[in-house]
Amino acid sequence: MDFLSKPICLTALALLVSLLVLHILARKLNKSTRKKKYHPIAGTVFHQLLHFNRLHHYMTALAAKYKTYRLLSPLRNEIYTSDPANVEYILKTNFDNYGKVCPHHLKDLLGDGIFTVDGDKWRQQRKLSSHEFSTRVLRDFTSKIFRKNATKFANIVSEAATANQILDIQDLLMKSTMDSLFQVAFGIELDSMCGSDEEGKNFSNAFNDSSAMTLFRYVDVFWRIKIGSEATLKRSTKLVNNFVFKLIHSKIEQMKNSEDESSMKREDILSRFLQVTDTDPAYLRDIILNFIIAGKDTTATTIAWFIYMVCKHPAVQLKIAKEVKEATNMKEIRNYAEFAASISEEALEMMQYLHAAITETLRLHPAVPVDAKICFSDDTLPDGYCVNKGDMVAYQPYAMGRMKFIWGDDTEEFRPERWLNEEGIFQPESPFKFTAFQAGPRICLVKEFAYRQMKIFSAVLLGCFEFKMANENRTVNYRTMINLHIDGGLEIRAFHRRGKYHGIL
Repeated sequence: MDFLSKPICLTALALLVSLLVLHILARKLNKSTRKKKYHPIAGTVFHQLLHFNRLHHYMTALAAKYKTYRLLSPLRNEIYTSDPANVEYILKTNFDNYGKVCPHHLKDLLGDGIFTVDGDKWRQQRKLSSHEFSTRVLRDFTSKIFRKNATKFANIVSEAATANQILDIQDLLMKSTMDSLFQVAFGIELDSMCGSDEEGKNFSNAFNDSSAMTLFRYVDVFWRIKIGSEATLKRSTKLVNNFVFKLIHSKIEQMKNSEDESSMKREDILSRFLQVTDTDPAYLRDIILNFIIAGKDTTATTIAWFIYMVCKHPAVQLKIAKEVKEATNMKEIRNYAEFAASISEEALEMMQYLHAAITETLRLHPAVPVDAKICFSDDTLPDGYCVNKGDMVAYQPYAMGRMKFIWGDDTEEFRPERWLNEEGIFQPESPFKFTAFQAGPRICLVKEFAYRQMKIFSAVLLGCFEFKMANENRTVNYRTMINLHIDGGLEIRAFHRRGKYHGIL
């Protein structure tokens, strides 16, 4: 976005430097009077601004030098850790002392949803959501929807393969996961993948832009006075709100006019919340957007990064294709719906190497690259360093996935085998080491839901097609957002899979 590339004015820069100097002096005075041990200073929040477009590269380099470090800001310390012991302490051992950080930064986009609230609101939303996502009925329902949408996706890829056309697979995945998410969570089938719904496209673009601008607030201390970028954010969130409010009112009317209302009460997540809470559209809007950011972007971007990784590692791609063929026991793939239907729960359980490859993708390209908490009272982390009340304490899934002290000297390599034992069975790591799904009381509610969707889509795609980069020389990077999108999308070529292991389509 243009506003990200504009230089900070000299006056603002001078003010920031002055504040930082005063802050450093204050820290030194405090150290002389309070014999406390603090993490090493690795820079300032101004350095994050300078490196914003490659923020996670910058922070990974700092993490390699310091397992835990501080960045100075005018008002507080910002502490970043890649130490699994510290992560466990923050997310589990002393959970009550670390809560959501800067909810006002997220207010415009996510409101009072599950990712921005603590206390009773969080407990209520988590309890209801946890119940829904743990039922076998929902598991079967979601699997059916995922297979149906994976079939639609395969048909689109097949047409492109036949015509030798280039596909932006990340864009298609965004549309497909949106379709799946809305039908599972809200009982609405958008069919944005196959249609030309301009309103839905505008919503998706506005949501992505709002996400990027919201994250930028965390590193821009002057965001409150940025008239241009804040006006752009307001326009984007207004478009998002209009679209979501339309869906909410439609669902409310649908429930009111249903002849058999009882049959709808547990049909989808939105209906569940309508059943147990008042129908304040603003509150429901917050719930919806939080589920969108949890289910749409994270899953779509992970599958996109997965496709990128198997394009770069064709031997892994072929091995997964063989495993899918064996697990489904399909002698010949004649149509995509039949093949998708063969991907049963039992077949998915047999796809251990696919599970490992997706997990290895998440290690290197976690959907949420950094996650921050606020310290409620003075504390000491397991590494012996102190944190103060009001400090921001963040753990870094992106950086942690690249730390040699966690994963070994081959940490930069994409190697799914690191997740398998000698029998080829997937072996999970500690969630405080592999932090892609959080850990402790806030561990991701939809972890199994997400894996199911990713495995079904990946099995259908690699079972039916071979993928290659449209431009083998392209350097693929992320876009700095709340979620780890591939910057500029992912252009690929698909080829119908033929030969010894698959039938001709």
